[in-house]
Amino acid sequence: MWRPGPFLLIQLALHIAALALLLIYPQDWRWAAVIVLLSQILLMVAGLWPRSTCLGANLVSLPIAAVQRAEVAITIDDGPDPLVTPQVLAILAQHGARATFFCIGERAAAHPELCRNMLAAGHRIENHGARHPTLLSLSGPAGWRREILDGQHILQRITGQRPHFYRAVAGLRNPFLDPVLHACGLQLTSWTRRGFDTRDQQADKVLQRLTHQLAAGDILLLHDGNAARTPTGETLIEIVLPRLLNAIRVRGLTPVTLAHACNLT
Repeated sequence: MWRPGPFLLIQLALHIAALALLLIYPQDWRWAAVIVLLSQILLMVAGLWPRSTCLGANLVSLPIAAVQRAEVAITIDDGPDPLVTPQVLAILAQHGARATFFCIGERAAAHPELCRNMLAAGHRIENHGARHPTLLSLSGPAGWRREILDGQHILQRITGQRPHFYRAVAGLRNPFLDPVLHACGLQLTSWTRRGFDTRDQQADKVLQRLTHQLAAGDILLLHDGNAARTPTGETLIEIVLPRLLNAIRVRGLTPVTLAHACNLT
């Protein structure tokens, strides 16, 4: 059974206190409004902070066993893309590396062969929702359930494997997400560091963000879908990924899938 964490229980207590104050001292309604407003601000900040664990369990780094094995996880979002993903798979193959692809259900359904190529190469496909709506973090339980379950069903039908992890759009969420993930048996996953490769056209800066203090246990975020392009038309991931893999190797680290790192394979 899903149970709210301490942060959510505190917010519930604040709302109950505001209601009690309003009922007992209606003339002090302004104070009740301030309490509710404060609670809503705290909830909003927690939802806007992708690596926050206030709203529920959130995998922001790999388990200690993976750290001891000197493992990192490269996660690649928003695909598959028929032009970019094959290039990404070729780069990973050249380096003998494994990655986790957080795929959008509708894009996977449009390019199922790409998904099968990912699996054949030893990569894993996880749930990034069915449609990737920008304002998903404003949804209620029904909206979250529809987006996540639709994505889960599409990906499982294509791959024959049940996704174990879910990544929210831009990492944004609200208090309704955690109970839905619990019911679906999914682990929310964010990242340790990201390159901002969907908007930064400077490969050196993207790489620096990913490799600064790079260490065992890190979860790294890149994009094969919605990837920014350089003025010459190359996507950032095609430029950054080979250099990132070299940096990982130099540090004596091994890139693995999230499922492998969490002993789910």
